Amino acid sequence: MRDRHIFALAGLFALTAVMLGAFATHGLKPQLSPSQITTFETGVRFQFMHAMGLFIIGLLMQHNHSRLLGRAALAICIGIVLFCGSLYLLSCREILGIGHWTWLGPITPLGGISFMIGWVFVILAVWRPKA
Repeated sequence: MRDRHIFALAGLFALTAVMLGAFATHGLKPQLSPSQITTFETGVRFQFMHAMGLFIIGLLMQHNHSRLLGRAALAICIGIVLFCGSLYLLSCREILGIGHWTWLGPITPLGGISFMIGWVFVILAVWRPKA
């Protein structure tokens, strides 16, 4: 991944986090339980935090050309889709008519692991001595 792709993805994920947060507050709150709203808002919070992380990775890539930073960005993007996406779907299962999708629960930790892998790649990229 190149830095401009990462910046574009970061912007896209930040934009959709704001949109989903507004949708949860104004459109979903009357339809979901407080627990479901909390779950949805957790997804929004993690999506936005990791979108900002992608911006930082893009900036790092402009000064550090380690391939690990591209891998970090990819892992974080996968984490956003799996972790945040599964939380959105889990909180809205009844509304969407997918209450029988029992496989959604185990997807969330896979997204969390992807986040952790991404941040390990960042640490390795900035910690490695320059050649």
